Amino acid sequence: MHGRAGRTRGGRLLPLTALLLATACEPRAATPATQAPEGPVASVKLGAGSLSATVRRTAHGIPHVLADDFAGLGYGYGYAFAQDNLCELADVLVTVNAERARYFGPDATYLSALGGNLNNLKSDFFYQSVLDDGTVDALLAKPPPLGPSQDARELVRGFAAGINRYLRDTGVDALPDARCRGAAWVRPITEHDLYLRYYQLSLFASSGFFLDALVDAKPPTLLPDGTLPLPLPVPATLDRDVFPRSESLGLGSNAFGLGSEATRNGKGMLLANPHFPWEGSERFYQAHLTVPGKLNVSGASLLGVPAILIGHNETLAWSHTVSTAYRFTPFELKLVPGFPTKYLYDGQVREMTTRTVTVRAREADGTLTSRQHTFYRTHLGPMMEYPSGLMTWNGLTGYAFHDANATNLRVLDTFFAMDRATSVEELRLAQNTWQGIPWVNTVAADAQGHASYADMGVVPHVTDDKLLRCVLSPIPLLVLQTAGLPVLDGSRSDCAVGTDADAVEPGIFGPGRLPRLTRADYVTNSNDSYWLPNPAQPLTGFPRILGGEKNVRSLRTRMGLKMVQGRLSGTDGLEGQRFTLEQLQAVTFNNRVLSGELLRDAAVALCRRTPFVLMPDLTFEDLRPACPVLAAWDLKGNLDSRGELLWRVFIFSVVGVTGGPYLVPFNANDPVNTPRTLNTLNPQVAQSLGTAIRTLRARGIALDATTGSVQGKRKNGVFHPIHGCSHEEGCFNQIGNQLLPDNTYEPVLGSSFVMAVSFTDAGPVAKSVLTYSQSTNAASPWFADQTALFSQKQWVDMRFTEAEIASDPALTVTRLQE
Repeated sequence: MHGRAGRTRGGRLLPLTALLLATACEPRAATPATQAPEGPVASVKLGAGSLSATVRRTAHGIPHVLADDFAGLGYGYGYAFAQDNLCELADVLVTVNAERARYFGPDATYLSALGGNLNNLKSDFFYQSVLDDGTVDALLAKPPPLGPSQDARELVRGFAAGINRYLRDTGVDALPDARCRGAAWVRPITEHDLYLRYYQLSLFASSGFFLDALVDAKPPTLLPDGTLPLPLPVPATLDRDVFPRSESLGLGSNAFGLGSEATRNGKGMLLANPHFPWEGSERFYQAHLTVPGKLNVSGASLLGVPAILIGHNETLAWSHTVSTAYRFTPFELKLVPGFPTKYLYDGQVREMTTRTVTVRAREADGTLTSRQHTFYRTHLGPMMEYPSGLMTWNGLTGYAFHDANATNLRVLDTFFAMDRATSVEELRLAQNTWQGIPWVNTVAADAQGHASYADMGVVPHVTDDKLLRCVLSPIPLLVLQTAGLPVLDGSRSDCAVGTDADAVEPGIFGPGRLPRLTRADYVTNSNDSYWLPNPAQPLTGFPRILGGEKNVRSLRTRMGLKMVQGRLSGTDGLEGQRFTLEQLQAVTFNNRVLSGELLRDAAVALCRRTPFVLMPDLTFEDLRPACPVLAAWDLKGNLDSRGELLWRVFIFSVVGVTGGPYLVPFNANDPVNTPRTLNTLNPQVAQSLGTAIRTLRARGIALDATTGSVQGKRKNGVFHPIHGCSHEEGCFNQIGNQLLPDNTYEPVLGSSFVMAVSFTDAGPVAKSVLTYSQSTNAASPWFADQTALFSQKQWVDMRFTEAEIASDPALTVTRLQE
């Protein structure tokens, strides 16, 4: 944002919305100096021109980019980013340009940030359809807010130029990262490439999740008896995890916004703890970006994004958590019998349209061939087939997919406006103006002591009244009942998505219909719905598509709320009441396991009175060795915690017992403390403990093995033990793992860019740690350094002032100009 409401231009009062959409920023009081500090300087110049920047790197390779304008800022940021992660970005751009089959083969796969692997050819078909549709080009041609602002365009122009400058200076054949050195798929990038990347991020939790389902959709063929297939039978239940939620996406996050009544100094404080993949395209990169008088922001971006997505400026700090709101809605079509590409709409027959895309594929013998695929479209969206969600294209019904983010290229401007907001209120106005948050909540705090939660994302306009009128047939009813996802009647125009007068475009909820809460004490979110950012003021009365109300909270959500409540009451064992920055850091990595605190003692009692349990295979398991291990466990997931691994496997098993593991059920009037109490009368509970014992022994792991001896990240041959534990256990510091052949746990997602910010009379003071480190290049000095810090619960000073930057002993300075 450019400033507060009420600023004038030429003597005329300007509303804040107009300032947000202005194409040039006006100066605002700011302190950063334009003179680069002294230090080792590398001058890289091509002569006078339109792009210039100074890149100061402090410890751990964190770039502090200083420029006179946004094009220069992007230029310096792009250059620094390319030094650390060029191969990773180049790989992403191969994906969004539908060239994976060309360079890596049609049958190969790549790691999806959503978990699992995507086939190269299917991925290319999907992204080629995006290119052929011209959606991104059409959005680029629109004026803001539907299209990018001039400031954002300049930032992207510079970012692309900075990456290309590094590539030109270094040469593809001399790249320091062996993964892409000399590769044919590494080339100079364009601004269009970057906008494709931002569009990909918008679709992340909608079309991106259903990529296979969209590519796999094809009209049904006749069965041997000459008939078309019928819809799938409707089961009694359906696993809600077949549809994207934060857990099924493999993503999560924690965030605290602390206001004046929750902090020792009476100013705002923020904890950012996103749980994102440790590998692949959705990694964070840390940077500090400054244009004197216009922007001064520090934090982290996702790869390729030249704005700070999670961070702080002089007076505002914010973070994000993955939202429970659905960003899409399928439509169930009534097909014309015998004509599966014709469907009924308001009693009239409509014909589907087709688009055939062509991509190039490198075959096993090295030759390039053309591969084609045909997509089928309706006016409600492309056809999809998603059998795990019971949505098949058969002789009677088919399903069209509506993605509310399909016209959202506003994501960069939304975050860029947030970077310039000076308060919680200005943050609200920035989000209301651009309405481009694709799939996350926002938690924020400002220097004035306001704490804020909001789910201001792009959500299909589906009211609860529409659910009653338009979700009627058996499969949509079951999907709504189990997963909360509306599958609307696609045969009626009155069931199409609606709109609000304050929405930036038709088909989505306007900001006035979305949940928001500002308080002086605190707000939190750990990926549950909007209902309970603060138990003292639940948010109610919002559409069900956003995630629901008065429903059970996850153990991780409850753990976060308990940690805040314990600090404010002074019952958490730390000194005094309210938070200091050091205490916020301490609770973030305390690694308490809420399921252990709630259930461990009952499990030990069960173990002691039931020394042997009859297992499902009709053999007995001796539980006695587990009793002393669990009794002595410190109820944490620290490196030296003994018993957490045994408990982890027990919890994975016990959550699936018939009827659930709890004796006291969920109570919406006591959501932080219920459900609770282990149901030891259920014989499956004891069997779960037997399963945990057998599992660890089969892996060759001692029942009392420490967490740090089994859980860790190996980098360049060095094993870095990692503290933390699983979401299922109720561990705030979530670490999601894959089990390696040597029976160790390797983190693949979880705590990533962790940041704690406190506002003071002297400005913001912030600490951070990027758990997987700054660079993806194994030859970089910043490939594993912060991983080693995270292993020991150490933090990095987020140097923000010019004096702090200049005083860093590791400071290097690079001046760029062309």
